[in-house]
Amino acid sequence: MNNFRIIARNSLRRRDYSLRSPPSRSFCNLSQESNRPSYGIAFDIDGVILLGSSPVGGSPGALRRLYDDSGALKIPFLFLTNGGGLPESERASEMTHLLGVPVSPFQMVQAHSPFRKLANRFGNELVVAAGKGEPAAVMSNYGFKNVVSLDEYASYFDNIDPLAPYKKWMTGQEVHKETSRSRENVVSERVQAAFIVSDPVDWSRDIQVLCDILRTGGLPGKEIGPQPLLYFANDDLDYQTKFPTERLGMGAFRIALESIFNRIHDNPLEYISFGKPNPFVFKDAEDVLKEIATSHSNQGSHHFKTLYMVGDNPKIDIRGARQAGSPWFSILTRTGVFKGKDNHPEFPADLVRIDIISYVVDTVEEAVDFILTRESAKRSLI
Repeated sequence: MNNFRIIARNSLRRRDYSLRSPPSRSFCNLSQESNRPSYGIAFDIDGVILLGSSPVGGSPGALRRLYDDSGALKIPFLFLTNGGGLPESERASEMTHLLGVPVSPFQMVQAHSPFRKLANRFGNELVVAAGKGEPAAVMSNYGFKNVVSLDEYASYFDNIDPLAPYKKWMTGQEVHKETSRSRENVVSERVQAAFIVSDPVDWSRDIQVLCDILRTGGLPGKEIGPQPLLYFANDDLDYQTKFPTERLGMGAFRIALESIFNRIHDNPLEYISFGKPNPFVFKDAEDVLKEIATSHSNQGSHHFKTLYMVGDNPKIDIRGARQAGSPWFSILTRTGVFKGKDNHPEFPADLVRIDIISYVVDTVEEAVDFILTRESAKRSLI
C-alpha cells in the first residue's frame, strides 16, 4: 500500500493537489546552449546530496556538471525531498550556500509543497502547523491566512503540557507570536485542520496537543467533537543523517500519534499523507521539470524521454519512481539509508551496473557520471 493514505470520510482528487502554482519561470535560468535536453534529473537530498548540513558523495562537483560556465543550467534538475520546514526560497538559499551552485526556489520540491493547493480551501479558517523550522511561515507563504504554529498555539493554553516545567531544554526559548492575535481569539476559535509540515521536535507535547485538538472538534479542553482534518507532509519511517544508523521520521511520529489517539478515542484517527513514494509526487516533479526545460523557449510544452530519480531509500525513492512508470528511471546510492552490496530485493533500482561487485552506485557523483555518459551515448547513436 503506498504512502498516499486516505482514511474514512475524506477523498482526494489528483488534480486538486498538483503543484501547478510554482514560482515564476524567471527563477530558473536554463542555458541557451542546452538545446532542450531530452532528460531531466530529480535528486533526493538527505543521504544523497547532504548528510545533515554537510555535502556527501561529491555532490557539489556532481551538480556543477549540470551547469555551464556562466552558471546557467545545462540539464534540468530539481530536488525532490520528503524533508521540509522552511519556505522554498529559504531552502534554495541554504542549498546554494552549502553546495556552491545557484539553486532557485523553483528547483525545491519539498514534502509540504502540495499544501499550497489547500490554501483556498481553508480561507480564513484557523489551522495549526507543526514541525521543526518555520512551519507557520511555510503555510503563510502558500497563502494560508490564519495559520499558527503548534508552538504558539500550545502557549495560549495554561497547563496543556504537564511536562513543560521539566523541559529544561526549552528554558529561555520564546515563542514567536503574531501581534494581531490575542489569546482569547485563539482559544475560542475552532481549529479546522492540523498540518504536520516537518518532523516534530517535542513529541510528547505535540501528541498531547494534537489529541486535544482532534478529539474535541478543534477546541482543546472542551467536549468531544468531530475530528478536524489532519495532513502529514510525508510518511517516512526513518531517514539518514550523520549518525551511523537511520533516525525516526514523520512516519514514526504518525504511528505514535495514531496509536495513542485510537486508544483514547472511540473512532480511529483519520488523516492524509503526502510525499514520496506517491506517484502523483513524481508527476508533479515531471511538470516542474518541463517548466524548467521551457523556461527560455517559445517551443511550447517539453517532452522528456527519460527522467532520472537519484535516491538512497529503496522503499521511498526507488519504489516511487518505479510506481510512477515511464519516463522515470531510478538510481540507488549507498550514501544514505541503503548500504547493501547488491540491488534491493524488494524495490530494486533500474540502474544495474554490469560487474560482479554491485548493482547500485556508491555516490551521487557516480550517478551523475552514469547519466551523462548514458545520454551522450544515446545522442551518438542518433
